Formats: sequence, C-alpha cells, structure tokens
Amino acid sequence: MNGVGQGGARSEGAQAWRAALACMVALAVAMGLGRFAFTPMLPVMLGEGQIDLQAGGVLASLNYLGYFLGALSSAWLRAPARTLVRAGLVATAALLVGMGLLNGFAAWATLRTAAGLASAWVFVFASGWGARRLAEAHAPGLGGVIYAGPGLGIAVTGFLGGPAGRWGASVAWCVYGVLALALIALVWRVFDDGREAAPAAAAASTRPAPAAEGGGAEAAWLVGLYGVAGFGYIITATFLPVIARQALPGSTWPDLFWPLFGLAVVPGVLIGGRAPQHWDNRLLLAGGYVMQALGVLLSVAWPTITGFAIGSVLLGLPFTAVTLFAVREARRLRGNAAAGLIGYATASYGLGQIVGPLFAAPVAHRWGSFAPALWVAAAALLVGAVLFVVVWRRSASNRRGR
Repeated sequence: MNGVGQGGARSEGAQAWRAALACMVALAVAMGLGRFAFTPMLPVMLGEGQIDLQAGGVLASLNYLGYFLGALSSAWLRAPARTLVRAGLVATAALLVGMGLLNGFAAWATLRTAAGLASAWVFVFASGWGARRLAEAHAPGLGGVIYAGPGLGIAVTGFLGGPAGRWGASVAWCVYGVLALALIALVWRVFDDGREAAPAAAAASTRPAPAAEGGGAEAAWLVGLYGVAGFGYIITATFLPVIARQALPGSTWPDLFWPLFGLAVVPGVLIGGRAPQHWDNRLLLAGGYVMQALGVLLSVAWPTITGFAIGSVLLGLPFTAVTLFAVREARRLRGNAAAGLIGYATASYGLGQIVGPLFAAPVAHRWGSFAPALWVAAAALLVGAVLFVVVWRRSASNRRGR
C-alpha cells in the first residue's frame, strides 16, 4: 500500500508540475510577448518615425482596453477553459506577426486591441485551469510558478529589444510571433487533457473557508483597489525604455532595465507563492503596492543607472505576486466560484492600465518629462496600500465584534 501511495503522490506531483509549467509558458506568451513586447518595441518604432509618443500611448491604451474587455467577457464565457486558452495563444502569435506584416496606425490599433483581448482570456482561464489542477494535486504552493510566466516573457522581449533596433520593427514583430508559436507548440497538448471540472471530493477538500459577513463589500474593495495597481505600475511598464533614454542619453543601459524588471518578477512571485495561507492577502497586497511605489519614485528621484536598476527590481518583484495575492483573496471570498470575481478584478486592473498611458503621454508632451505622471502613479499606489490596510483592520474589528 505504501508503494502504491508513494507512486500516486509522485504521479500527482508530476501532474502538478506539468500543469504549472504549461500555464507559466501560456502566460509568458500571452502577457510577456503578446502584451509587453510593445514596451521594448516602442523606442524602435519611435526611432523609425512610424509613430510619435502620443500615438504610442494610444496604442498601449488600446491594448489595455482589449485586456479590459477580455477580462469582462471572461466572467460570462462558458466555453471550456482549455479551448479559450488555446484560442487566445494562437491569436496572440498571429497578432504579433500581423504587427510586422501590416502598416499604419489603424491596423496596429486593431491588432493591439485584439492582442489585449486574447491575453486577458489566456490569463483568466489559464490561471483558473492551473489553480484547479494544483488544488487537485494538493500542490497550491506551485501557484507562484504559473505567475512567473509573465516575468520570463518580459525578460525575453527585453533582451530581444536591442537586436530589434538592428532588425527593424517589422522583422522584430515577426520574430516575436514565431517565438510565440514555438512556445505554444511545447504546451499545446497539456491543455487537451479532457478534464474541466475537479472531482467533488477534491473541490470540497480545497475550498477555502466561507467569507465572513460583509464579503460583498470586501469583494468590491478588492475590485476597486486592484485597479489602482493597474494604473500605478503601467506608466513605467509602458514607457520605461523611453524614460531611461531621456535620462541617460547615449547609454547602453536603458535597453537592460526592462529585462531586469522581467527577471525580478520571477523570484518575487516564487517567494510570494510560498507565503503561508494564513497571512492576510490584503496586507500582502499593501506591501506589494508600497514596493512598487518606491520603484516608480526612484526613476524620478534618482534617475541614474543605479536608480533605474533598483527601481526596475522593486517594480518587478511584486508585479505578478500582487496578482497571485488578489486571486487568493478572491478564492477566500468566493471559493471555487471565484472566476467571476477574478474576471471583474482583472477588468478593474485593465481599466487602470487604460488610463495610465492616456494620462502620461500628454503630460510628458506638455512638460517634456514623465516625472509629474510618475509622481501621481506612485501616490496612487501608496493610497491603495493604505486603503487595503484600512479594509483589513475593519474586517478584523468586525470579526472581534461578533
């Protein structure tokens, strides 16, 4: 019996790792490549005269608009998760190639909007699919592996940013698309295991405790404050290479800060994934917001190689860790019916991302610097952190009162 039990445990462990790594690659493609390849490509397109800074801000916001719409639609889509993940991944690769093959702002606007839609579907449904598989295998600690995907994808796009300047924008976009196809091929069959629902026993054994009374208000706070994170980080995440080049003209370092940001995501989310389940998610979110606020402020207060490097790390470490904590909080509040709440929170995050570039680009154009917009972004993150602490204290007080 012991041998059978150990063999079953090893099989569950292998399945958990297989699911976690597949979701990691899926998020690397959809988020790292599909969404954030635009960040290192923006200086290239600006240098080639294809767009100006304000047009770049609009393209970025249209991508985030697509992400917002995709997140909203994920709350009512009823297709199998594996189908939506695969469709989103294929669409992501095709849209990346399309950026290289088509020309003109109208075409790029359509492609970037569609890429945002596809990335949201992959994020929401791969996250849910992976969380369910890890719960079945009794390996929730591997959740951090899933959310390391965007960081790895961002690092890849960043390291290709330098060569992209030599290849030209059209070739570089196609290279990103082909790379996405190769990564999709590696995990395609994992999302075809034919299982969508967890066995009742597994679901019952992993369902979080029901939320306390007032959970509706707590869910509303989660949705609203998660949007603050989207606004707070996105200005730096969209324009980091441009901001760094303005501050460090002639330096080769600006092309390295973006991949540094991506690499910092990986240890941040792996450490965050090991946070004990009894630690309050709202306090963890508040800590992540404060860290990102410091990262944003360093690019303003200390615009040197060291300042940008430390700032990129501080911005990256909690980047997807806050997503992990938000998903954990949604599951605490809604249990296995958390998909809708995750979708609405993701939509709120997307709304914050839409506003960020639309606000920052005109400010930078008027003032000749991104500094005013970055101060506002950092302030928003700090306010969000304070409000999460307030919500936590109010919830704790209500529990003691009962």
